[in-house]
Amino acid sequence: QVHLMESGGGLVQPGGSLRLSCAASGIMFSNYVMSWYRQGPGQERELVARIGSGGGTGGGIKEYADAVKGRFTISRDNPRNTVFLQMNSVKPEDTAVYYCNAAWNRNYWGQGTTVTVSS
Repeated sequence: QVHLMESGGGLVQPGGSLRLSCAASGIMFSNYVMSWYRQGPGQERELVARIGSGGGTGGGIKEYADAVKGRFTISRDNPRNTVFLQMNSVKPEDTAVYYCNAAWNRNYWGQGTTVTVSS
């Protein structure tokens, strides 16, 4: 059974940092492209960052949404079946539910973790 478990969400002040984690089980993790998506209040789900499956233990090519470039960093630890999203210099508009996605021959989603940026 496939399971993606996000963690690390919470309340953070503008300008602060947060690190999200997504632990995967039940899949050949290193084969999957891993992504973080988010869905803000009243908004559609959007891609935040993606990391390819290549590149040894640390993954392959990375891509980011324009809104988070230079502030967020995606990384993966293949031996630990985990993908991370380091969020720095957060803004109120980063407030959203953040979802982990695994894509290869099938597409899987986690339940989401809530990030609230507020003073």
